Amino acid sequence: MKIQPYQLAQKQSLDLNSKIIMSKQRIRQWYDHWEGNVYVAFSGGKDSTVLLHLVRSTYPDVPAVFCNTGLEYPEIVKFVKQIPNVTWLKPKKSFKKVIEEYGYPVISKENATKINEIRTTKSEYLKNKRLHGDANGNGKLPEKWKFLLNAPFKISSHCCYVMKKGPFKSYDKQTNNKPFVGIMASDSFMRQTLYLSRGCNAFSTNFPQSNPMSFWLEKDVWNYIKTEKVAYSSIYDMGYKRTGCMFCAFGAHLERPINKFQLMKITHPKLYKYCMEKLNLHEVLKYCNIDH
Repeated sequence: MKIQPYQLAQKQSLDLNSKIIMSKQRIRQWYDHWEGNVYVAFSGGKDSTVLLHLVRSTYPDVPAVFCNTGLEYPEIVKFVKQIPNVTWLKPKKSFKKVIEEYGYPVISKENATKINEIRTTKSEYLKNKRLHGDANGNGKLPEKWKFLLNAPFKISSHCCYVMKKGPFKSYDKQTNNKPFVGIMASDSFMRQTLYLSRGCNAFSTNFPQSNPMSFWLEKDVWNYIKTEKVAYSSIYDMGYKRTGCMFCAFGAHLERPINKFQLMKITHPKLYKYCMEKLNLHEVLKYCNIDH
């Protein structure tokens, strides 16, 4: 089901109560369609915390599934341990092994993928498309990031699959349960494109999933937490806006006034020292002109 941009904008402009009603409708549709064989993909972050609260306000017994990648902030892990009925997953490889094998996650998933493709593909067509774009100029690596093609380290977005998507897909296959995922169209251009192409409930894709909060905004999440008095991880009270993998550099160059690594240096100095020295992130961020 294709959604037009104006339809998304209309939904994003609704008041919080209307959004809650619409989200719960999508949650019930998903639950009924899969006859209750569902779960909440739970990261411990604010978005999935609100999603879990929304789902369990209607279906209290729906399980949460958390992937402990080893890259979560200690405050996130502590918070998840307080939540009942959570299944814990683990990736098959450590982050250190993944970056050695595939490369570092820098700039964005989209551009890291393009850099990796240019460097490794045997297809001249794909390489030219990533370097110069197709007939309409689409699909190319932006000029400002082409200097990274000469970086003395590997670059890739593959860590996202190995560390998180892979374990969740294995869980889906083993249990045949279908996930609720707390992502929003406002998070990124890629997530907006995803929502416009299939709406909240993707029943017939290769990996079905429900995103019942797709039309929410960040302010809605915080308003819900305040209104419903929902407990959340203390990591947000330390100044962090996002709580994904600690050592991931996606989007770090855009963060203001200080980025996650500069903040980590203050709040988690031992972890900061580990990632800069043992994972060589000091040299990687320096090469990418990312303050740290």
